[in-house]
Amino acid sequence: MITITRRIAIDPAELHEDFLRSSGPGGQNVQKVESAVQLRFDIRNSPSLPDDVRARAERLAGSRLTKDGVIIITAQRFRMRERNRDDAMERLVALLREAATPPPPPRRATKPTKGSQQRRLDGKTRDAKTKALRKPVRD
Repeated sequence: MITITRRIAIDPAELHEDFLRSSGPGGQNVQKVESAVQLRFDIRNSPSLPDDVRARAERLAGSRLTKDGVIIITAQRFRMRERNRDDAMERLVALLREAATPPPPPRRATKPTKGSQQRRLDGKTRDAKTKALRKPVRD
């Protein structure tokens, strides 16, 4: 099991990996070896995720989410296949951990206190007096 949080874990059987050739420079190695990893996770049909975490993860995934509800993460930063696999897995776990954190409570609007309003106005008056002293003297 892949641990996301203390209460959420994903079965590795839910993940599907495809290997493909990396793009960019790299000489002969990049044309011969399939070192890039494409990790697929079907988030809509996963029994491991609660509904609220699933909804937040779909929102966070953005363009990595297909119409069918599959998150696709492509990793090709490294030359070695194993490091790219680890990188893709870390990115998926980070996305799901971020989705698992509950949203902050909504902000409740409050009125400023009388004291804070008075201090603000006193500061404005003080600044106006300072600027008035900078003006040229008239005869």
